[in-house]
Amino acid sequence: MKIRTLTLATGVLAAALVLAGCSTTGDTGMEGMDHGSSTSPADDSSNAEFNDADVNFAMGMAVHHEQAIEMSETLLAKDGVDERVAALAEDIKAAQAPEIQTMNTWLEEWGADTEMGGMDHGGMMSEDDMAALEQATGPEASSLFLEQMIEHHEGAIQMAQDELDTGTNADALDLAQKIVDDQNAEITEMQQLLDTL
Repeated sequence: MKIRTLTLATGVLAAALVLAGCSTTGDTGMEGMDHGSSTSPADDSSNAEFNDADVNFAMGMAVHHEQAIEMSETLLAKDGVDERVAALAEDIKAAQAPEIQTMNTWLEEWGADTEMGGMDHGGMMSEDDMAALEQATGPEASSLFLEQMIEHHEGAIQMAQDELDTGTNADALDLAQKIVDDQNAEITEMQQLLDTL
């Protein structure tokens, strides 16, 4: 009886050791637990550490930025637009185009499924909103663009704040903070412009 108990205990211990040896050092979905460095010193690229929040941020913000650029291009194609508003639209395009490129590069490095559609991104303009901007002319277009872009920026800031609260990737967190800072400043500028149109 003692021999059988000893054999059983030895078997359980061996099974436990085998299972422990099968565990991975990669992303186990246990965010917030520090098990030591699981990456080599050479692995310091943007995909060194990321979670679902980082992927959702990059995917959602790239789409959000694309619409901001589309709105800016719609405005810039018009005659009679306030030159200060046109300059702001140019600035938005210049700032957001490289950020889209950066986020798409991360998604590729992370092996993210970029075909995920139907996600609700805060502040996005509807088809009717975009049509209204398309049809507006001159001063009306300038005012409408500012009103829509303020709402659009507020949505982006909320998305960026969500990333700051739940993301883990250092590069994505840095970009989220930049978006919060830049777009808050632009909202202030747009509100001031609206008051003078």
